[in-house]
Amino acid sequence: MKLNDLVQKLAAFEAGGFPFVSLYLDASANENGRDEYKTWLKTEVDELIESYDEDSAEAESLKADIEKIQQFLETEVDESANGIAVFACGAADGFFETAQLDEAFPNNRIFAFERPHIFPLVRIIEQNPRYAVLWSDTNKADIYVFGGENTLNVETEAKVEEIQNVVTQGIKVGGWSQARYQRHIANFHLQHAKETVEELEKLMRDAKIEHLILCGNERTIMPILRPQLSKAVEESVVETLNLSQYDSEDEIREKTHEAMAMQNALKDKERVERMYDAAKAAAGLGAMGVEDTLAALSNGQVEELIISSSFETIKYSPKKVKKVLKDYAPGDDNSTGDELPEVKEIRQVSDELIIRALNSAAKIVFIEDDSLLKEANGVGAVFRYNINATANG
Repeated sequence: MKLNDLVQKLAAFEAGGFPFVSLYLDASANENGRDEYKTWLKTEVDELIESYDEDSAEAESLKADIEKIQQFLETEVDESANGIAVFACGAADGFFETAQLDEAFPNNRIFAFERPHIFPLVRIIEQNPRYAVLWSDTNKADIYVFGGENTLNVETEAKVEEIQNVVTQGIKVGGWSQARYQRHIANFHLQHAKETVEELEKLMRDAKIEHLILCGNERTIMPILRPQLSKAVEESVVETLNLSQYDSEDEIREKTHEAMAMQNALKDKERVERMYDAAKAAAGLGAMGVEDTLAALSNGQVEELIISSSFETIKYSPKKVKKVLKDYAPGDDNSTGDELPEVKEIRQVSDELIIRALNSAAKIVFIEDDSLLKEANGVGAVFRYNINATANG
């Protein structure tokens, strides 16, 4: 199942009174090449089960879910997975979904709420958008796709195309004049660039990829290649890196990932500034704080939810949040069902913000730099419209 489809399925889950297990694991290897999460999980599972009455139906349901999860971890995990997420509630018609990702979750966490805990999954998707990488020299090109829906169970490999123009390799000058030879080579290089860009643009268009990083020699190929890009694709270029043919796929992934992270950090500042401007302007096209943002999401006003990646920076009044939840009756508030979150549990309140954003087609943006959202207590929004202005008009 694609990650975005999984998020929608989890967001639509209606609580049934039994514990729903949400498990997030950092499965990346330690310095000795071993996974560390199995030892951690055993201790956490024992403590979790002990928190329920031993003979209760909830405890029995939880034990069955844990057993199924452990079986999955023993037999079905891809060795190259760095992040693993498992969602289970056998009492809810045998609900069991998993995701294995290239990206690692920052911490090992297990939760047993009445509904799935989706914040870490949505965060890792939003912070690792799908992007294309084009590496090229004057007669060869490789196109890679990293991030986004490229989980490890996708059938195609990350490197999706290899383009090579053999005509330009090993040409002997013979009796040609040097000038004629150079024109001949230049024409082949230009044709190679055009063919490469044609393949690249088709891939980005078909796969709906919005970000591109160009790699190659900045003196030999980029002056030929870049002018062939359409305006739309040129505007999607995040960075140009001077990489050689000797850089491996892993090195290309690592260096382009760093470039994407830097780009995201710059965009974070712009988005937060836009939110502050919108919230403080007389037009009232933004909100700051959990309470006002939650109300706006319930109204369907929000175009973009801005939320901190760290729970520690999200502050709110449980009493005021409870009032907002009561003011918007289930069914008219972009929530999932009748069960409302426990207002003192920050993870559940954060999930509620995300669920209402998903249900109202609002874009969700996680901000890495905690200090940027300090004034807004970790949460804000940009509106599509001001509901008061609409009503008065």
